[in-house]
Amino acid sequence: MTWDDKAAEFRNLHTQSAPLVLFNAWDAGSAKTIAKAGAKAIATGSWSVAAAQGYDDGEDCPLELVLGIVQRIVESVDVPVSTDFEGGYAEAPEEVAGHVLRLVQTGVVGLNFEDRVVSGRGLYSIPDQTARIRAIRSACDAEGKVVFLNARTDLFFGGVRDVAQEDLVQMAIERGQAYHEAGASGLFVPGLLDPEALAQIAEAVPLPLNAMAGSTAAPDADLLGSGIARLSYGPFPYMGVMKSLGGMAQV
Repeated sequence: MTWDDKAAEFRNLHTQSAPLVLFNAWDAGSAKTIAKAGAKAIATGSWSVAAAQGYDDGEDCPLELVLGIVQRIVESVDVPVSTDFEGGYAEAPEEVAGHVLRLVQTGVVGLNFEDRVVSGRGLYSIPDQTARIRAIRSACDAEGKVVFLNARTDLFFGGVRDVAQEDLVQMAIERGQAYHEAGASGLFVPGLLDPEALAQIAEAVPLPLNAMAGSTAAPDADLLGSGIARLSYGPFPYMGVMKSLGGMAQV
């Protein structure tokens, strides 16, 4: 398939009636195994990619190394690939956009892009984060690349504290609507698994909604029926494999 074919296929996999389930990979070997098991697409998790190379999460793994890993994954599987690109390895919109263009050159058709201030504390303001999203969308559009930009908000993942869930839901809706207007393709809300709260966000935000599972267990029907269009497993597959490896290595 061409890049455009993969990009279109990846977009079309995001449906509420049959949410896309992504069992996150961390290198070419894990990606090939997941694809062979029948996965319709591959997604990386930044925590797992970093840990597999001996780094911490939070853009500690060097950009050049991340790009190389992602390219090797793309070259190793025939299905669409999306990657967790954290905060884009920069703060300024034009720098983020430049890094994303390099990422797209590896062949990926989608990316997660978070609103957490990776090198600081808290979240970017809505105006600042929407400026970053607009820069990415504009740069990709100029290259004729309709990238699936999955806008992640860390509201439920430690980005803000001492705020009731119902208030966080309203904040997520506000950010989701703003990210949609800025050019995002999806909204990712890791840390939230309440089906009712997810349904509220899914109804209010005109973007496919992505949740993150809390373990490697099969998702339950209530979660899959909450209005989400995508469920990812984040670092849990890597953690499970490493736990198993540790057990095998004991002598």
